[in-house]
Amino acid sequence: ISIVSLISPTIEDRQHARELHEKSGIAFLEVFVDVPLEVAESRDPKGLYKKARAGEIKGFTGIDAPFEAPENPDVRLKTNELSIMQSVEVLQRELLKRGHILTTGRGLYDAVVPTDGEMFVPADQLAAKKAEAA
Repeated sequence: ISIVSLISPTIEDRQHARELHEKSGIAFLEVFVDVPLEVAESRDPKGLYKKARAGEIKGFTGIDAPFEAPENPDVRLKTNELSIMQSVEVLQRELLKRGHILTTGRGLYDAVVPTDGEMFVPADQLAAKKAEAA
């Protein structure tokens, strides 16, 4: 599973990405991190929004370049309303629902096994699992 964060400001760009994945037989989920512009600006550690508003950066999405919000994303994360962990849970539940990952059945935070069989171990259990495997 690859999670890729891209600035894809148009519906056409996102549809093209979806079609490329589908033609290649690769699952594609459009995840819309839906946050008001003023919240995104307040979270900007590099000050890029401020520079864009000052005219120092041209063609900045949402400032002087358009952004077309997804009409029907596969997942919508309202990160101004959800914590990071809640956002992760929403995404994880969608991946589970679609059969892209499986759980051990002990709970959402236990080992998650992608359907390709590779297994991931929670960080707090990693040392013990490595010792057990040695």
